[in-house]
Amino acid sequence: MLEKTGLTRGCAALIDLVRSYNPHSDGDLIARAYAFGEDMHEGQFRRSGEPYFTHPVAVAVILAEMQMDDATIVTALLHDTIEDTKASFQKVAELFGREIADLVDGVTKLTNLQLSSTETKQAENFRKLFMATSRDLRVTLVKLADRLHNMRTIRSMQPEKQAQKARETMDIYAPLAGRMGMQWMREELEDLAFRVLNPAGRESIIRRFVTLQKETGDVVEKITADMKLEMQKAGITAEVYGRAKKPYSIWRKMQAKEQGFSRLSDIYGFRIITDSEEDCYKVLGAIHRRWRAVPGRFKDYISQPKSNGYRSIHTTVSGRDGKRVEVQIRTRQMHEVAETGVAAHWSYRDGERVENPFAVDPARWITTITQQIDEGHGHDEFLDMVKLEMYTDQVFCFTPKGDVVKLPRGATPIDFAYAIHTRIGHATVGAKVDGLRVPLWTRLKNGQSVEVITAEGQSPQATWVDIAVTGRAKTAIRRSLREEDRERFIKLGAELARVAFENVGKKSTDKALRTAAKALAIDSVDDLLEGLGSAEITSREVVGALYPDLAQKGRVEEVEEGRAVVGLEPGRHYIRARCCQPVPGERIVGITSRGKGVVVHAIDCEVLAKYEDELDRWVDLHWQEGTHPPTNTVTLDLAITNDAGVLGRICTLIGEQSANISNLEFIDRKPDYYRLLVDADLRDAEHLHRVMTALEADSNVAFIERHRDPKQAEAI
Repeated sequence: MLEKTGLTRGCAALIDLVRSYNPHSDGDLIARAYAFGEDMHEGQFRRSGEPYFTHPVAVAVILAEMQMDDATIVTALLHDTIEDTKASFQKVAELFGREIADLVDGVTKLTNLQLSSTETKQAENFRKLFMATSRDLRVTLVKLADRLHNMRTIRSMQPEKQAQKARETMDIYAPLAGRMGMQWMREELEDLAFRVLNPAGRESIIRRFVTLQKETGDVVEKITADMKLEMQKAGITAEVYGRAKKPYSIWRKMQAKEQGFSRLSDIYGFRIITDSEEDCYKVLGAIHRRWRAVPGRFKDYISQPKSNGYRSIHTTVSGRDGKRVEVQIRTRQMHEVAETGVAAHWSYRDGERVENPFAVDPARWITTITQQIDEGHGHDEFLDMVKLEMYTDQVFCFTPKGDVVKLPRGATPIDFAYAIHTRIGHATVGAKVDGLRVPLWTRLKNGQSVEVITAEGQSPQATWVDIAVTGRAKTAIRRSLREEDRERFIKLGAELARVAFENVGKKSTDKALRTAAKALAIDSVDDLLEGLGSAEITSREVVGALYPDLAQKGRVEEVEEGRAVVGLEPGRHYIRARCCQPVPGERIVGITSRGKGVVVHAIDCEVLAKYEDELDRWVDLHWQEGTHPPTNTVTLDLAITNDAGVLGRICTLIGEQSANISNLEFIDRKPDYYRLLVDADLRDAEHLHRVMTALEADSNVAFIERHRDPKQAEAI
């Protein structure tokens, strides 16, 4: 192929670019890949009308500008061949080797992920993305370069497609680039997406910049000159670069601080690049001597690097005319990592691969993610965890012993506790920050000393999920709550299963439950009981899996109210005890009254202790099989937030569960919540459980429990 056509101008330019940083590059390999890709994409065109192969070449150029190795450059040239052409994995492996074929295949798999689908599916796609990334990070680098070029040329796509790709870029690819240390790519991806998603907002910021320059002149040039002069005075060799921040960065600050453009101060950023770490601190001193430092805006990422290897000193000072400017101070090697992140692993200097001592392999971070994948988290919590990991900006706090704990901005003492150890997090009851007791929702700041107060027997609270910020803390809390709920649901499910089987004249044996679980495609008996106890499946479904005819019969047979209890002597009537309010499905016992009646109690009613010495008054009872009418009143004790419409929604929720409210009594009124007793007329224990589950799931219900009052016991 090459003998006929020779090197094209584009191929020769690409090889020259690669050899400018890597003189030992295999030019023949790149040329063969260029020719093969061009041949495979022959006759294919982009929406803009350009030959399709211009896209892989552009991706290869982006990666060459990042000084990537030959295998990555070749992968860029071939990254769409397996997906969009007649080329196969075997053909690519045969021509270019297994390493490159695996990289091309990895990029193809990432391309096929629909990352802007529903949340649950997006979470699963995140799993696949990180699993693929963990095998070879170059796959992700090619995909990021591919997305960057697509965003640069997005104008040729349909408007709805542009919006979809821009949202996907803003949510996934831009933060991923930032988390891997490639800040320049993150900023460009964000700005390109911002141009699509909010063109009016971006244009307004640019217009204000133009106006500002007309009013004040080139502020960046003036401040740069001032800083260079200060470096000369201090005898420090350093390069100074200044620029206005990107439109999206300014927009984000405006939204976060709820300020207009005119009130924003730090819209200019400056970088000072030195020869040594010692010079970095000399520069800091010179800058602070010349300009006043802004309190609370100093960060030393040299002594405390970020987890992706980023090192730099950040400070904000009041520059010309009182304008705040951000200054970043770092060495050349630190700057290389700050700009290229993971790509620093493939850096060349003087034509040779070199190891940057400050580069940290992001594979460690991805390995941590994949380990958490293996622990089997739910879709939603995994997606939350990943997004938190990618958007993190760190603060550094200290234990009482002086150990440093890295946390994302906005972290709380709960996050701090779980960062030390899951056991410490679970046992947390309070915290001290700099010696003072603080609420657990307090946001921690750089340099604070945090002491966690623990107690035996403490367990995570449901409200902690909203207080915690880190993925680690949220995951540990949810797992603990889930295990606690699981035990409760299994216990309740076992009782519901027992009653359901008794209602059709059968027994809820282990074998019966195992068979029912298998018939319902449920992994284990415990999973079956948990589903039954949490109302995810009904007792009728469980019984129906083994005895369809009996389950159907039980469903249609309604029990007469006067015959609901079995075991009474002829002529005796019964009443339900007001103290425990037993309902069908619960184990019961009767206590004879001085007349002819029997008071029916739940077997666990504490009032029964009064009759331990009067066993002749006890009557063995059970509920009649079948469907009971909704006439069994149960009192529910609940607290709801004092907001408009909440009470109405609670009543609606009860009605939606086919239950009637027969009485409602407020027992406490506070500015932030109401405490009330609700009498609901129900069929049985399963009906009660459905109502309580529906109420407990509502975000405006602080707590709910069944109200039982021994003082209401009948005088018998």
